[in-house]
Amino acid sequence: MAREYTVKRVPKNAKSQIDYAAELNEKQFAAVTAPPGPSLVIAGAGSGKTRTLTYRVAYLLDNGIKAGSILLLTFTNKAAKEMLNRVEELVPYDTRDLWGGTFHSVGNRILRRHAELLGWDRSFSIMDREDQKEIMNAVIGESQIDTKAMRFPKPEVLADIFSLATNTSVGIPDLLHRRYPYFNHLADSIEELKERYEAKKKATNSMDFDDLLEKPLRLLLDYPAIREQYQRQFEWILVDEYQDTNTLQAGFIDLLAAPQNNLMVVGDDAQSIYSWRGADFRNILDFPEKYPGAAKYVIETNYRSVPEILSLANAAIAPNTKQFRKDLTPWRPDRETLPALAQLQDPNTQAAFVAQRILELRDEGVELNEIAVLYRAHFHAMEIQLELTNRGIPFVITSGLRFFEQAHIKDAAAFMKFVCNRRDEVAFKRLVKMLPGIGDKGADNLWGEWTHCEGSALSTVTSFSTYLLKFKVGAKAKTGWEQLAYTLDELVDAGGKPKPPAPMMPSILGGVYEEYMRSKFTNFENRKQDLLQLEKYAEKFEDLQEFLSQLSLLAGQDSVAATEAESDKESVCLSSVHQAKGLEWKVVFCVWLADGMFPNNRVIDEDNEDQSGLEEERRLFYVAVTRAKDELYLTYPLLWYGSFSGEVLQRPSRFLDEIPTHLMEEWNVGTVW
Repeated sequence: MAREYTVKRVPKNAKSQIDYAAELNEKQFAAVTAPPGPSLVIAGAGSGKTRTLTYRVAYLLDNGIKAGSILLLTFTNKAAKEMLNRVEELVPYDTRDLWGGTFHSVGNRILRRHAELLGWDRSFSIMDREDQKEIMNAVIGESQIDTKAMRFPKPEVLADIFSLATNTSVGIPDLLHRRYPYFNHLADSIEELKERYEAKKKATNSMDFDDLLEKPLRLLLDYPAIREQYQRQFEWILVDEYQDTNTLQAGFIDLLAAPQNNLMVVGDDAQSIYSWRGADFRNILDFPEKYPGAAKYVIETNYRSVPEILSLANAAIAPNTKQFRKDLTPWRPDRETLPALAQLQDPNTQAAFVAQRILELRDEGVELNEIAVLYRAHFHAMEIQLELTNRGIPFVITSGLRFFEQAHIKDAAAFMKFVCNRRDEVAFKRLVKMLPGIGDKGADNLWGEWTHCEGSALSTVTSFSTYLLKFKVGAKAKTGWEQLAYTLDELVDAGGKPKPPAPMMPSILGGVYEEYMRSKFTNFENRKQDLLQLEKYAEKFEDLQEFLSQLSLLAGQDSVAATEAESDKESVCLSSVHQAKGLEWKVVFCVWLADGMFPNNRVIDEDNEDQSGLEEERRLFYVAVTRAKDELYLTYPLLWYGSFSGEVLQRPSRFLDEIPTHLMEEWNVGTVW
């Protein structure tokens, strides 16, 4: 007999039953229940920023706001996913219509609807940095610029210049003067290449990561009907980490929020540390002037760190003149242990101190995963890596290549990109250069033959081999060329449309690529396992275009995490402070706190009246110390041997001098070898 079972639908007028006043502290509650209009929420480190945003979304839904009327903008996919998952747990509503994601993913979503207005097809490819390099090389080759006759910036440097110019809305000559003065005399040539680069992207139906910010803004500016459409749709806009927005992102927000300005931005000016990639600190500082009458909420209760660490953090940021003044107040009780300050003889002694304390902490019951070593620059970790290795202490460095940036992952994606966008020159050339005997020149010739077929409606090609096997290739490449042609045939259905990504993977691996991997990589088996993982990940996607967009968006994130295999192990985390933002550990070692190292010499040497560079370095130090929950160690080596002049005596960081001595416990560290 069949079992009777009834699915109960949630009534349309159901509410979440959240007791907002009970579940939030007083200042969080004020922000969450803010009335319509512009709001600035200054959320100090460890104060529950994510909780505040999540409950704000729930509060809007509880008050009858439709999910489709809410736009939640974040800086990482992880943050967006975490917040949306929490909202779903809190409320009984269907939240699928809510737009939540990174600025880039939302920009991509808008462009997939309207790209043709700007001269691109909706099937455009999203280039990553290596794709940009290929396009840049092609652009340079097609220009009349003799790059061998002068010291000309390499494609990677050009990409950085173009990116910074786009994200800061600064012209090439002005940008070169500010950031790259040694290229001032090349301004005209670089401007010409930027114009050629833009034309090349359009010709190949490709966009770079910055286009996902710049092009949607252009759409809103140039097409009033589209602007009004999205303004009507997004009646309520919430922005996370507002202190990290650049000129484009701030402009995008301002246009969408008008005219009702139901805009809530959340951030912490004391954690603005990304000016080097275009973030504009003034966006958060000037928000009250830009939106007169905006409500301001300051959330200061810190749930992360012990009082001793918070006292030091408050003292560390106090000297900054440009900030919203606040004092982090502790929720946790005193630990009765002050942060430690240790002057060490040299970098090797510093490394030995860190390693020995890590082993002692582990013996005291602190798991290695709860310990981090933070530094200003990557080379600061060298001696520590060696010492941890010698002592058998497992560690992970978060500055390695991300999974989606590795060559073999990008190779597999190139097969998919090409069948999805048959004008993708970068993907085509990446594929053909895998074959023996085909280099840059051969790839150019083959691309020329392929584009000559455009009259045959390449977008509807059902058999790549029909065309490709007619091309002339050298004897070395003939077998591989045939394999490649038949592999591409297997990636489309009978109508010529690309198959879903997961079923493509066996064809890619079983064709020309597995043989290429064997000859190219020493760790073939490991890379093959990676591709099998990629196939597993691809099973989530039916639409190839969506899958490729996700790959590009994930590869473009500045936050670098350890691979899944590494993160499963108990290991100490070694990280730059920039990459540690948003994370926390029970114990933090902040190393190399010497003047010239942290803050670095470039900032100290700057002749800058407003001290903006030094203030950002101080904010970076503040971010470092607020990552610690229970224990904090501040160290620096007295001597450094990295200079050509030999042994250098180092001063403690000026940031340490600014902290009252009674807030730290000085450790006199001796050595016994």
